[in-house]
Amino acid sequence: MDYRFGNRNKNKNFPATQGVITEITPTGWSVPTGRGMREDGCQQMVSLETGDGGIVNFIVSADTFVLDFVNLRVGMEVMFFYDADAPVPMIYPPQYRAVAAARARRGQSVMVSFFGRDLVSSDGSLKLNMSRNVPVRTVNNQTFSGNPGDRYLMVVYDRSTRSIPAQTTPLEVVVLCGLSQE
Repeated sequence: MDYRFGNRNKNKNFPATQGVITEITPTGWSVPTGRGMREDGCQQMVSLETGDGGIVNFIVSADTFVLDFVNLRVGMEVMFFYDADAPVPMIYPPQYRAVAAARARRGQSVMVSFFGRDLVSSDGSLKLNMSRNVPVRTVNNQTFSGNPGDRYLMVVYDRSTRSIPAQTTPLEVVVLCGLSQE
């Protein structure tokens, strides 16, 4: 699977958009059947209503990592992460390819970023204080046995300091291992 996270480009930005799912529509390649054409079922357009009432569409494909493998459904509050440097169509409502998604939970924050050897995010806003109790796993839910530094991570945390950078001991860390390691 290609989660579009190459470890060489440490300056990629993966902003989050949070809102409530209002519609999920199958989309993608059409495949012929004996009775006409149908969608291949591997891709969906998910419409999200943001807190300010705006609508944002996200393409969720087989390559989109969904934290905890939850099934997205209408009415669910979620966060979608997308590559801010990827080309997007100039349409309304805006449409992005979702790189990752997480169910929004009260009192928890989620961040997707490149974290250097010092476990500071590429934008310098968050430093991770790891302990043995923090589960670190890969996108296929296996235990990650290496050093999570110098990689793209999805970090789930609840509390952080007010320092710069903010510091936190995460609740969990997912190493977003990608295929493009050039």
